[in-house]
Amino acid sequence: MMLKAVLIDSSAVARGLLNTVLTDGGYDVCGQGHTSALGLALLVKHRPHFVCIAREQVEDGTDVVRSIREQFPKTLIFMISGGIDAASLQQAHAMGVSGFIVKPFMADTVLKTVRNTVIAMVRKQQALAVAQKDA
Repeated sequence: MMLKAVLIDSSAVARGLLNTVLTDGGYDVCGQGHTSALGLALLVKHRPHFVCIAREQVEDGTDVVRSIREQFPKTLIFMISGGIDAASLQQAHAMGVSGFIVKPFMADTVLKTVRNTVIAMVRKQQALAVAQKDA
């Protein structure tokens, strides 16, 4: 099964680069948007496995991460950022961000980040399923 992704970034150049990296890596980029509102509409339409969203959109005051968490609890959220400090990292995780994609994009790093986060999430869901079965 090919995992589907939606990209949300105001920079067309950044979207294009990330689209190439993910597509070459075997992912299906099913939608791209330049605003958080458009991004949410694309999530409703495509129901992707993960979304890559630029830090500007995360912090634009629309509470987009919370909306995604509420409407699509299983969708992984990757925040795209040029650099991240410990406080921002902690804050983003607390909001529900699953992982980080750092600019400038290095293809192998991006793909490894996505793959490792997806694997960790699958393992977590399997462990939960086992725990519920044993309960």
